[in-house]
Amino acid sequence: MNKKIFYVLAGVATILLVFYTYLGGFTAPDVTLTSSETMYVAGQPFEGAVEDKAMGEAFQRVSQVLQEKELQGYPGNIYYNDPDKSGDSIRAFIGIIIPDSTAKLPEGYVLRTVPGGRQVVRAEATASIALLPKKLYAAVFDYAKEEKLKLEEFYVEWFPEDDKGVLEVPVKE
Repeated sequence: MNKKIFYVLAGVATILLVFYTYLGGFTAPDVTLTSSETMYVAGQPFEGAVEDKAMGEAFQRVSQVLQEKELQGYPGNIYYNDPDKSGDSIRAFIGIIIPDSTAKLPEGYVLRTVPGGRQVVRAEATASIALLPKKLYAAVFDYAKEEKLKLEEFYVEWFPEDDKGVLEVPVKE
């Protein structure tokens, strides 16, 4: 009886490890210190709780705008605070990274420009979208700590392809 339980648990553990590997769970992000480029983000501001229904609706709107081809680009967000440090409150701009500032914006969308030429810690990874944010943020914070860098509370993340994510955080001057 005990052997059967052991084999069942070993089989389940193997399946879970294979699935986690398939999702990119063991893939380490590439982290570099680089200079940022100017980015244009079309979207809508959000301020509230991380679990707020309005935040989910903002992400759904991004998906809708891209599917209906109202804008060309890819999902991208700006976060103005670290929710781990500020409780459940988040200040963000949820939107789409677009190629230039001349695009006609969908109703309810505004344009924000992220200035280029700043020194940033940049992390890139390929994994499931469910795993990417945690991997990217952990990699940036670990790199900054290792290199004794102080970071601004300004986070720009974007997802240029399926299962690929990028995060840039400016270094305090």
